[in-house]
Amino acid sequence: MSPDASARGSRSGRRNDPERRERIISAALDVIAEAGVAGASHRRIADHAGVPLGSMTYYFAGIDEVLREAFTRFAVEQSTRFEERMSAASDRRSAQDAVVALIADEVMHDQRELVLSHELYTLAAREPVYRALTADWMRRSRAALERHFDPETARILDALIEGLTIHRALDDQPRDRAEVQLAVARIVS
Repeated sequence: MSPDASARGSRSGRRNDPERRERIISAALDVIAEAGVAGASHRRIADHAGVPLGSMTYYFAGIDEVLREAFTRFAVEQSTRFEERMSAASDRRSAQDAVVALIADEVMHDQRELVLSHELYTLAAREPVYRALTADWMRRSRAALERHFDPETARILDALIEGLTIHRALDDQPRDRAEVQLAVARIVS
């Protein structure tokens, strides 16, 4: 390689784009949120990411790898946010309030995350690799809850959170905060 090529960043003389792979993963999540897994193609994701179509096969072996990477990022981000919220709780009461806030302020109001969650659940129902991903997500959620609640209560709270996401997606009657507070209070009492 010539010294000039080295200085420019690659063997072809073009600068590397170290964030391109991450942009593709972010774009994949956006496309899935807009068009579902069925609408997530190499071309659509590349267009959304603003990268050449060839970048898709340069960074990923195929669309399945793009989807796995995207859903892995999504699940880790969700788990981390949940863990942070539960870690901030200083006692059982503040933990109960944190669960209510998580449900009422995040699960019930973020359409993008709702769609992404359900797209992931659909894949997990059919594909073991996605089932393992969602199982890990649930383990992390329960572990965060178990900082403040016994394992059985943590498992029931986790099921409530997941169940309410389904109701939020399908029910035309919105849930209000008071109803969520009552449900969580009944479970933790």
